[in-house]
Amino acid sequence: MAGLLQALVGASEKAAHIARLCRREEPLFQLLVAEKTGADRNRRFLQDFKTLADVLIQEVIKHDLGKEFPELQGHIHGEESNEFRNGQGESRGEQRSRGPPMPGDHGAVAEAGMLAGETVTVRVCATPGDTAALLLSVLEPERAAAELLAAAVHRDVALGDAELAGVALSIPPQDLAIWIDPIDSTNEYIAGHEDVAPVDGIAPAGLCSALVLIGAYDRHTGCPVLGVINEPFFRRDPLTSRWQGRYHWGVAYGDTRLCSLSPPPPRPVPCVVLSRAEGDAVRAALGPLCGDHLRFAAGAGYKMLCVILGLADAYVLSEGSTFAWDACAPHAILRALGGGAVALAGALRARRVGDPGPPPELVYNRPAEGATGVERWANRGGLVAYAHPQHLEAVLAAL
Repeated sequence: MAGLLQALVGASEKAAHIARLCRREEPLFQLLVAEKTGADRNRRFLQDFKTLADVLIQEVIKHDLGKEFPELQGHIHGEESNEFRNGQGESRGEQRSRGPPMPGDHGAVAEAGMLAGETVTVRVCATPGDTAALLLSVLEPERAAAELLAAAVHRDVALGDAELAGVALSIPPQDLAIWIDPIDSTNEYIAGHEDVAPVDGIAPAGLCSALVLIGAYDRHTGCPVLGVINEPFFRRDPLTSRWQGRYHWGVAYGDTRLCSLSPPPPRPVPCVVLSRAEGDAVRAALGPLCGDHLRFAAGAGYKMLCVILGLADAYVLSEGSTFAWDACAPHAILRALGGGAVALAGALRARRVGDPGPPPELVYNRPAEGATGVERWANRGGLVAYAHPQHLEAVLAAL
């Protein structure tokens, strides 16, 4: 388990490097901003370069973890399909609508290559040159961009984290499966706003809310047991002006609770963070509980991170608009800190019938009944992420 934890952190650091690279290096940045400007010489695929960045990060994580832990192969799941049409044909949106594979579906790790001269399946190849050639088949004629990405894919990551290296745990990797969100809050990543002023430490939007999320859950129970959140755009180096990141991790397995962070102190009046799309009824119900401490932010992962860091006491979402890959990693860290993430609709039903037991927590191994595509993995009925049980109870009572 300790080796797996270090591997997850290392994979998140490589992913964060690729995310920063796409914004820093001119050949890649021009592809990234092409979606905003709509003007670029290659119109076959560049409008969806953001998805290639997502998919490449996802496939790097799958490759690196699967190589080090063969027991996980076929059980590493991500948000994105890794197939692309490099000419006319099925759109990325149509592909994505299929959703991720079912846990245990060994088709999740696809073979590489071209099908009928049109389909490219993105993966990590044996050498940087082979990976660059595969990426060029999608990005052609952008050779410099393909080579930059391939070099980042094959680079070695040295953590140098003494605390992480000292973690000693025991859990069989064959009992676990992984959810990856390669770039959570992708729209904020593309827009790239760097000057969004935080409100009480919570950024309403901006590049800082783009995160890499890797969560491990128990295959049998669906309970999240290990999470890594990487912030690629935490701050700029004052000397080089280059972005620097940071990461957080947590383990909640059996009686073990370990975290790179300390539990945040509770506020007497809770601060709740919401999506700007949250409905008026929820806002009105929570307003009296929170006073002037209702805050708004982009990205489900970022809002859960705000709870982890103690910037907010709870994140409430009344709609089923988040997914397993959004919540698994932060949920594991919250559990490590003594909190959690409950299924809101189920928790409210339990309260109404007088069930005295703990509210139902989100699980990550069960697709939603009757759903298709990505909706199989939606957190239907919303969620409440919390750091302290008393704030969860206060939020449920208000709602």
